[in-house]
Amino acid sequence: MAKGLKVSLMMAGALALAAGSALAQDRQDRGGHDAGAEAPAHEEAPARAAPPRGEPHAGPSGYQRPSEPTGWNARPATVDRGAYQHNYQAARTYKVGPYHPPSGWTARRWAYGEIYPRAYWGADYLLADYWLFGLEIPPSGYEWVRDGSDALLIDLNSGQILQVEYGVFG
Repeated sequence: MAKGLKVSLMMAGALALAAGSALAQDRQDRGGHDAGAEAPAHEEAPARAAPPRGEPHAGPSGYQRPSEPTGWNARPATVDRGAYQHNYQAARTYKVGPYHPPSGWTARRWAYGEIYPRAYWGADYLLADYWLFGLEIPPSGYEWVRDGSDALLIDLNSGQILQVEYGVFG
């Protein structure tokens, strides 16, 4: 009986060691390291492009919030793209409900000029009450959508992002 117990303990120890090394290998395959461990000196950190940074933005002008402002849906018929093409840092953060990304969605930081996939700007993500979040009136053919903590002004025909407000939602 004692011999069977020793064999069982040795088998359990061997399995634990094998599982630990398999987890470490998996972590290294994904480019990670053990928690709290520093990367070896000979290993360089992967080069990452810096995420786009937003310009300071004072917020909208021309109407009062939080009730529907006068002319809240009087959308400009023509679009001066140069006036919109900015990546702003929001003047204020709004605490609202949690963001539930679409199934299969991977978060990323968007910038104007990029194409936002159509599958991810459905009705659940449109910001029809954009004035409540300090967002400008969208021109005709454009809408504000939420992506995580950011608001994106997108072209409803092409999905091209015209403007981004980073950090609107907390």
